[in-house]
Amino acid sequence: MTTITLTLDEIYQLAFDCLQQNGADEENAAAVAQVMTCAERDGSHSHGLFRLPAYVASLRSGKVRGDARPLLREITPSLLKLHGGNGYAPLAHQTAIPALAAAAQKNGVAVLAITHVHHMAALWHEVEMLAEQGLAAFACTTYMPSVAPAGARSKFFGTNPIAFAWPRPDATPLVFDMATAAKAMGEVQIAARAQEPLPAGVGLDKNGAETTDAAAIVDGGVLLPFGGYKGSAISLMVELLTAGLLHENFSYEAKEKDNGDGGPPQGGEFILALSPAIISENDWQTHCQQFFDRLSALPGVRLPGSRRHQNRKTVEIRQIDAGQVEKIRALMTSEQAD
Repeated sequence: MTTITLTLDEIYQLAFDCLQQNGADEENAAAVAQVMTCAERDGSHSHGLFRLPAYVASLRSGKVRGDARPLLREITPSLLKLHGGNGYAPLAHQTAIPALAAAAQKNGVAVLAITHVHHMAALWHEVEMLAEQGLAAFACTTYMPSVAPAGARSKFFGTNPIAFAWPRPDATPLVFDMATAAKAMGEVQIAARAQEPLPAGVGLDKNGAETTDAAAIVDGGVLLPFGGYKGSAISLMVELLTAGLLHENFSYEAKEKDNGDGGPPQGGEFILALSPAIISENDWQTHCQQFFDRLSALPGVRLPGSRRHQNRKTVEIRQIDAGQVEKIRALMTSEQAD
């Protein structure tokens, strides 16, 4: 793979300009570009510029509103609902996360129910925003079917990621973000582009045979849940929290209603925020730090999220796939679809 060097500012500007030239207004373009830049900054390449052509496809087709304005409502002091206006999730997060944090800091616990958004970024971004305000947070969302439930060989669940963050007053938050599939589809697509083999157990080819060929999974194959029936059960939970509870699309419904433009489908997101300060009523910081110290002292242990946070300390130059940049620049010069 041939790469070129870009600064974080250049990555942001490339994404922002491309989105604006393809139908996103300034607020939406800025929100999405910022999230993509953070992904490249932290080494999460499968959620960075790699996603931009799909964002553009959904803007050009008209599926996603590039001028969306999220509408936030307070249902109870601990329950907020946000209608995303059929726009992208990052602007919805910018609108609602501060209100969710304030509600949790006041009441101890708060829920944010997001509907009518198109979410294609990593989930760690929103839970980390809450952890930086002293809150524990959990988030999950569905997608279109790509994962076979345990015992099946046909896709039914989305990759259905979950994310969790825990605040650490004197250190960066503990954060994990993971697909309930054995591997996120974006990572499989990147492996296919690079012609790199996958570990066993990630997916099946279109004939239902186990394969380590990423291209075979992308081309009509299916992903498997991580941990067999355990990951399958967690994926089922995500479907119920983000579609059943929020009256949004289950993964199969998202597929049936989608226009097939290659961009993210409409769906919902469930976010839970918890205040350790209120719920614990004691010195939770010291108690938890003792736990983290014990855990980190075990040989070979790395706290979730630490690699991403370490990447942030490096210089602003990032190595970006040259073909990806060429594809993005072509999207900025090609005629926008009606």
